Amino acid sequence: MKKYIIISAFIISAFAKAQTDKVLDTIYANDTKNVALFFPEPIRQGITGSDNFVFSYNREKEQYFGLLQAKPGKESNLLVINRNGAIFSYIVRYKKQLSKLNYFIPVTNSIGNEKPIVTDSIQVVTSEKNIDNRTYYYQKFCSYLLNRNQRVGRIKKRTQGIVLNVENIVFDKEELYFVIQIENNSSMDYDLNFLNLSIETRQKGKKKSLQSLYQEPIYKHYLPSKIAEGKMVRFIYVMPKFSLSNDRRAILELNEKDGERNIKLNISHRYINNPN
Repeated sequence: MKKYIIISAFIISAFAKAQTDKVLDTIYANDTKNVALFFPEPIRQGITGSDNFVFSYNREKEQYFGLLQAKPGKESNLLVINRNGAIFSYIVRYKKQLSKLNYFIPVTNSIGNEKPIVTDSIQVVTSEKNIDNRTYYYQKFCSYLLNRNQRVGRIKKRTQGIVLNVENIVFDKEELYFVIQIENNSSMDYDLNFLNLSIETRQKGKKKSLQSLYQEPIYKHYLPSKIAEGKMVRFIYVMPKFSLSNDRRAILELNEKDGERNIKLNISHRYINNPN
């Protein structure tokens, strides 16, 4: 009990000091939906300041996310401590209608650490500059999408036992996330040479032609180099957001290394302009 009091006092003192340096963000919740919070490290402890807010997380096996629910009442606060000692604090409020159900918490949202970190100040500045928060967000959001069972429509093509499928297209912030699946139903491994996404425009006039413009992904999540026989892989391409007119379409081109099992999959402008 004495040890617990000492630890709690230390946490409160660190929390109070950090609060003076940073304005706390607000997270809204209600009693009909779960609001998911994804943290950069597994959650070791989560505490709400009022009984009308409940933050649930796995206390037996540390996980990266917790679920917040709220009943009508006064606003309160949520304090979360990660496995590495990083402290995160938020104002929590009840809201009947929620516009956001998932929060991906970046490392920079930490208000402090329960353990004093003694390092050279120049090294700290350098390390902070090297943290690519955007890439971290892409990683977490892509992992979240791969765990969802959601489809944008039937976008699939096959050849010689190889099946290329766009399961989902999701718009978030300023990007489009293409959830892609490749199945190898053949008796031979498939070595991937490239998988390119391009925009194809139909030129009007007497001599109709096609003009193709390659689109460079911002981030590739779990892109494989090989799909073994009888196996299936799922991965994600993150692209800058774009929309298409009626005379344009997206082309996903799968090319085999040292082989001819190639696929060109047409993606209608309807799917691009109406993502999930």
